[in-house]
Amino acid sequence: MQLKSGFYGLLAALLCALSPVGAPRDAWAQSTQETAAEDEAARILAIGDSMMAWHMISGNSIADALSDALGEPVVNRSVAGARIIYGLPITGALGLKIAKQYHGKPWDWVVVNGGGNDLWLGCGCGKCERKINRMVAKSGTSGDIPQLITRIRKTGARVVFVGYLRSPGVDSIIDACRPSGDALEARLVQMAEQMDGVYFLSIADLVPDGDRSFHGADMIHPSKKGSKAIGRMVADLIRQVDESR
Repeated sequence: MQLKSGFYGLLAALLCALSPVGAPRDAWAQSTQETAAEDEAARILAIGDSMMAWHMISGNSIADALSDALGEPVVNRSVAGARIIYGLPITGALGLKIAKQYHGKPWDWVVVNGGGNDLWLGCGCGKCERKINRMVAKSGTSGDIPQLITRIRKTGARVVFVGYLRSPGVDSIIDACRPSGDALEARLVQMAEQMDGVYFLSIADLVPDGDRSFHGADMIHPSKKGSKAIGRMVADLIRQVDESR
């Protein structure tokens, strides 16, 4: 039931324009119209990086699992490789800057993740204090992430900020990022505690020690099982605080 991202709507429109006259073009037009109708009906938006986007094409992303659990459409605009801090304007506007993924109508809920690429790709997980400070200060009240969350909250939407998976007992190429990731998430907890309608969802303890089944082969991104488990956790949190769901 999960709604495909705006990127796929644009792709559908482009293929519709390029396809030959006849049934295939008509089918693409109908698909685009259906996507637009579902987008209008959706009240939940997901934004973020590859953790949120993983398995999107096969319909097994975190947002898909959230949609299935709640029984309502979820728009997923997350983009693999997206960062919190991103300076290039064109690709940033296309979604590589996570804040640019948030736009359009007001939403009931916005599910957010991000920051991992800023640590891994932005500073190699070494001496990342400056990068972390830019994303969110120790107080949790300033930085690019609180600015984005404040912007979302001003529309009335409530926010779930989802943390990252850990790989306990199993080697991963991003294990060096663990201390920086822990520091970032500690600040996000501070942020959520000080902002009404904002919830930080830790998934640090989701994976049992030595269990590889929640990760993909790269031991970075969630497996389909992992995405489903995270999506259900988000749904449980939303139901706890939203009587309409």
